[in-house]
Amino acid sequence: MTSPRLLAVSDLHVRYPENRTVVEGLRPTTDGDWLIVAGDVAEQVEDVRWALGLLRERFAAVVWVPGNHELWTRGKDPTPLRGEARYRRLVEVCRELGVLTPEDPFPVWDGEGGPAVVAPLFLLYDYTFLPEGTTTAEEGLAAAYKAGVVCTDEHLLHPEPYADRAEWCAARVVESRRRLDACDPALPTVLVNHWPLTRLPTRVLRYPEFALWCGTELTADWHVRYRAAAVVYGHLHIPRVTVEDGVRFVEASLGYPREWKKRAEHGYPPVDELLPRQILPA
Repeated sequence: MTSPRLLAVSDLHVRYPENRTVVEGLRPTTDGDWLIVAGDVAEQVEDVRWALGLLRERFAAVVWVPGNHELWTRGKDPTPLRGEARYRRLVEVCRELGVLTPEDPFPVWDGEGGPAVVAPLFLLYDYTFLPEGTTTAEEGLAAAYKAGVVCTDEHLLHPEPYADRAEWCAARVVESRRRLDACDPALPTVLVNHWPLTRLPTRVLRYPEFALWCGTELTADWHVRYRAAAVVYGHLHIPRVTVEDGVRFVEASLGYPREWKKRAEHGYPPVDELLPRQILPA
């Protein structure tokens, strides 16, 4: 009999019909499988509810962290909440579904490869992944605008009640460190965040200026500091596994249909073979 596994996906973007079909096909292989969902499920709250509700019916546990797309607020959004209020509404939806969030006690994976604390984090970014040749966030943003590489977050991800997204990020880093510091030091962790925890994964971006919207240097050593058995992230739409300081970093994204279809054309396995990604046992 197959042992339960800790699995992960990210960047499901279910507003695309093809991606909804992929999500409908995500199923566990045992009754004990857990699923990490590392952000960017959808832009609208009800689409997030649909996807996470479906997955929660199938998996023994579902752990979610927000991505930037869940936090977008468009002009005609049926849930016109912004910033922190929007995030808190998404947490409420998850609790209604029985889905774990960064606001809940960290669960412990006791299956094969464990025990390990599964730590869902919500950290945002602070413009410290600077483009080459720049030394400040202002210079970095100016370079990105000049190159025409500007994340939609600048228009749709509102930071209220914080002054800006960097200030919101700083507050989330402080809170996350407090909770991680309180974890049992005898246990390894699985760190989960939508944005990469280190700069390395962004080095392969086609447009390097986009790294500005991809994380914070404040978490560069967290995989070592917090004894990570693995780090799970998304956002980049570049599914792969890298290793830093002996720790596996798993980018678990599906991405947009044009992306995963193009990968299949170039010989990558189909998405139903790649996803979900196995995190533990390694």
